[in-house]
Amino acid sequence: MSRRSGILEFAVLGLLRESPMHGYELRKRLNTSLGVFRAFSYGSLYPCLKTLVANGWLIEEPGSAPEEALAATLAGRRAKIVYRLTAEGKERFEELLSHTGPDTWEDEHFGVRFAFFGQTSRDVRMRVLEGRRSRLEERLEKMRASLARTRERLDDYTLELQRHGMESVEREVRWLNELIESERAGRDQRNGAAEPESPGPQARRQDRSGDTGGLPRHRGGSRPDPSDDTAK
Repeated sequence: MSRRSGILEFAVLGLLRESPMHGYELRKRLNTSLGVFRAFSYGSLYPCLKTLVANGWLIEEPGSAPEEALAATLAGRRAKIVYRLTAEGKERFEELLSHTGPDTWEDEHFGVRFAFFGQTSRDVRMRVLEGRRSRLEERLEKMRASLARTRERLDDYTLELQRHGMESVEREVRWLNELIESERAGRDQRNGAAEPESPGPQARRQDRSGDTGGLPRHRGGSRPDPSDDTAK
């Protein structure tokens, strides 16, 4: 399986975990919520859906009332099919969600992984964020070295483009530093708040509802889009 099809599988399972959808709705969510898939077509999505169904991770259900489905058939139209996640599909998504290998912090994958951070454990979030930051710091070092070697041979516009690329990477590194700091602060707060007696069910529910997922408080300005290709 290619990296591209692998991250598409992850995104499809993640979106269908929220609710069942038919193909058009699913493609729309991929385009609007996960910008990395804007260039994807039905020709890419439906083979992925068929594979997931064959693996037992999804099931197909009629998306209309029986009379509407019959009317669509008589009119020569294709009846809508709704895709629903199975128990095995949920287990598969949980398995993918816990993965923290190098591909999870690459440009194409990181934005999609970040979109599902609300369903990801804190430890996994930290490993992915730290891996992404390390990758970008390596890239930034290479960009600076390249610019130092070629500065005298570049015209003003090419030089400005190089600087713009470096600033984009530097901005994302600062954003990642803020996220990582917030994740650590949240973890330390949870560890330091332990009491001799375990809290009751109501206190545990309040604790879970108060977990912001490590997102920093908004301090003005916009955060960089993890899928922004200017950071590549």
